[in-house]
Amino acid sequence: MREEDREEFLARFYASSNNDIDVIDTEAPQTRDSSLLGFCVLGGVFSEGIDLKNDSLIGAVIVGTGIPLVCDENELIKNYFDNIDGNGMKYSYIYPGFNKVLQAAGRVIRTHEDVGVVALLDYRFKYSQYRELYPREWSNISSINMQNTDAILEEFWQKWYD
Repeated sequence: MREEDREEFLARFYASSNNDIDVIDTEAPQTRDSSLLGFCVLGGVFSEGIDLKNDSLIGAVIVGTGIPLVCDENELIKNYFDNIDGNGMKYSYIYPGFNKVLQAAGRVIRTHEDVGVVALLDYRFKYSQYRELYPREWSNISSINMQNTDAILEEFWQKWYD
């Protein structure tokens, strides 16, 4: 994306919220009567340094664990740490991938007043090697499926806005 396109993309989130924030792109719509859904690449340009505060961003759906591709550099790191403590996979793949997940999740909660939902869509997030990496703030975790998603999200939002 060109810089102007990135600014316009972000401006739509500011305009869709109830914030008193100046919109970056004056051509972007100033109010919205509907929800706004954006798709971004995990670890991409919108992964960090973006402050969509208050109602600008109320959720993120993270698909996948962010594990980097197998390459010579990562395999060297893996082999090195395997020889030291047997944790090569963690240092070369799991930790860098989960860092991307944390950065993406961190776009949702930027201030003490922010409220939002982060959905981790990958069965591997249930494994202990990932759960031990969860920040302490992630203590209220629910397993969701197609049958209970609506009820869990409704309960969450009612808790914060009723």
